[in-house]
Amino acid sequence: MAKIGIFYGSSTGNTELIAGKLRELFAGNAEMVNIDAAGKEDIEKYEYLIFGTSTWGIGDAQDDWDDFMEVLGDISFTNKKVALFGLGDQFNYPYAFVDGMGVIYDAIYDKADIVGAWPVEGYTFNESAAVKQGKFVGLAIDKENQQHLTDERLKKWVEILKKEFV
Repeated sequence: MAKIGIFYGSSTGNTELIAGKLRELFAGNAEMVNIDAAGKEDIEKYEYLIFGTSTWGIGDAQDDWDDFMEVLGDISFTNKKVALFGLGDQFNYPYAFVDGMGVIYDAIYDKADIVGAWPVEGYTFNESAAVKQGKFVGLAIDKENQQHLTDERLKKWVEILKKEFV
């Protein structure tokens, strides 16, 4: 498997923590890149990409992703596979749970092969921009209310991605 680029934006450190756990689960086959220091050329050098964000306000991606959206529009995702993960709080923001992940998905869905959809079962929320065709577009993490499930969800998701990243 080719090297995986894990691109994340993190204001509080939580998304960076999840990116680090993903890197560990890929056993040295992944590199972390903070999106605030990334450019088009950083993304283009990877065949397999993982994009991670938290959700801020009522449905916004983390600020560094806002600044990077224009760059995403200039990237060719031909022969690349992209997986997404998002952090959110399903109890305090049940109408915008992991919407930040949905924002990134909406920016690239028509030009990228997005893999790693995740079931909505096991979560309690009302709406999410990250739900398409009955599933999350990537792994949904609620570190505030379901931290006890995070490590197991990450392990299961990485096993899915290892099969998809071929």
